[in-house]
Amino acid sequence: GDKSITHRAVILSALADGEATITNYCPGQDCLHTAAAFQAMGVPIEIAPDRLRVAGKGLWGLGEPDSIVDCGNSGTGIRLLAGVLAGQDFFSVLTGDASIRRRPMGRVVGPLREMGAVIAGRRGGELAPLAIAGARLHGIAYNSPIASAQVKSSVLLAGLFAEGTTSVTEPAVSRDHTERLLDYLGIQVTRNGLTVSLTGQRAFAAKDIAVAGDLSAAAFFLVAASLIPESDVTITGVGVNPTRTGVLEVLQEMGAHIELLNSRVQAGEPVADLRVRSAPLRGVKIGPARVPKTIDELPILCVAAACAQG
Repeated sequence: GDKSITHRAVILSALADGEATITNYCPGQDCLHTAAAFQAMGVPIEIAPDRLRVAGKGLWGLGEPDSIVDCGNSGTGIRLLAGVLAGQDFFSVLTGDASIRRRPMGRVVGPLREMGAVIAGRRGGELAPLAIAGARLHGIAYNSPIASAQVKSSVLLAGLFAEGTTSVTEPAVSRDHTERLLDYLGIQVTRNGLTVSLTGQRAFAAKDIAVAGDLSAAAFFLVAASLIPESDVTITGVGVNPTRTGVLEVLQEMGAHIELLNSRVQAGEPVADLRVRSAPLRGVKIGPARVPKTIDELPILCVAAACAQG
């Protein structure tokens, strides 16, 4: 399952009222660290090979962790958790591995502080570990200097606990998995051009979540099947969120024979079965406007480019 969606499914299921089953989840360490963080805050999460069962504690039901919360190598985990913990009524510390402790955190710490969060960290909050003293938050209208789904999601998650309306405006569209899942769970999200907003919530109900297949992982099979003669491969249940489909657009422009079959919506996300058959590929130009939609797939697109004509 898709890693980005799995993080968000765990977080929002933990904050919901009631029990949710998350199927087709990503079992990678990043997502398991996020699940462990909520277990440390008192959320019962049953982890099985084919599903997660989360007994949500509600927006105000988390407990103070008795140790530092380790997010491992997950930038998504630490940044989204910062948004959740900013509005709690307890103290917490978020950290990660050596790589995470070098990654910029100021891009989320800044807007969270504008909302009233009390956050300390290395270099004035630019680097983890982050020590968060929960506080009463108020909504803000934040103009993000970068298009980042992590920044947007962190602020919107904090907005669930804030008084009033919280909005985020970006210079370009970023991935919208958080907004789609919030909609699916019955939380109204307003979209106006490049601005997304929501109002603080008192509660919302849990729902089962079937995670869409990961298009980034499917991309390897799409390229392999395109290049190997006489291939005919169908990959079922792949997420085709329009903020993520740059790899499909580029490959089709290169001449790849890819069909989207059985299109449907799954937990708010567009999903389809992808059928790919071998075809000669040609070189194309990937301009800067397309990079945000292909950022995770650029390595495998380089393989396709190396085998293409031109």
